[in-house]
Amino acid sequence: MNRLDAKVALVTGAGAGIGLATVRALLEAGARVLATDKDPNAEAVLHAAMGATADLDFVVHDVTSPADWSAAIERCNARFERLDILVNNAGIAVRERLDEMDLATWRKVLDVNLDGVFLGVQAAVAAMRLNGSAGGSIINVSSIMGLVGGAGPAYNASKGGVRLLTKSVAAWCAREGLPIRVNSVHPGYIRTNLIENAFSQVDPITDGYTPEEIRETIRALHPMGRFGEPEEVARGILFLASDDASFMTGSELVIDGGYTAV
Repeated sequence: MNRLDAKVALVTGAGAGIGLATVRALLEAGARVLATDKDPNAEAVLHAAMGATADLDFVVHDVTSPADWSAAIERCNARFERLDILVNNAGIAVRERLDEMDLATWRKVLDVNLDGVFLGVQAAVAAMRLNGSAGGSIINVSSIMGLVGGAGPAYNASKGGVRLLTKSVAAWCAREGLPIRVNSVHPGYIRTNLIENAFSQVDPITDGYTPEEIRETIRALHPMGRFGEPEEVARGILFLASDDASFMTGSELVIDGGYTAV
């Protein structure tokens, strides 16, 4: 039996990495999915990966734009008639040093990683109200860098903000009597293009080390001795999206190979 039969999901940042793996996991679990991405080329990537299916739709979507959020929700309702699951996955990372970062860079990271999640949560709660007692599930993709310092000021602040925004909205929905669960996922270092691109250059915070030295140093910080795969995060998101997590809200699901355990 599929765990998400008759459910409709919206996944942002769906064109690669964790987003792409999440779309696949939700489809395989029986959901219908509106995948969104700022890159128009993501549509071809998704259809190449998933094949032809009436259960998948795509729309170009800038998560920092309220108008784009309205359009995405409208598209979801027009195509699938409801919204049950939102996966706020879109995000960016920049190479940053506190003493060199300008205000524009700070604002850009916060705009995508935190403001974009806020806009998504706000839009999803309004849409899920219409589901009545069926409610919905919102999963916000944060990071282990929302739990510990180590990335850079803007990225850490944005992902930490996602963690507490999640708890705030979860508590608010419960107080309002809305059966909408809101949880965050905190991946460790996952083998995605974003991480691979970071390893292809010498990081300014670790000047003097080669990309391979940086890779091995970070890998060694994981007690499991390896980086994670996007599919491993997607399975956690699938759990939170399903009724298997029916008593979970305001929680943080850490998927990091033990990185934050030591």
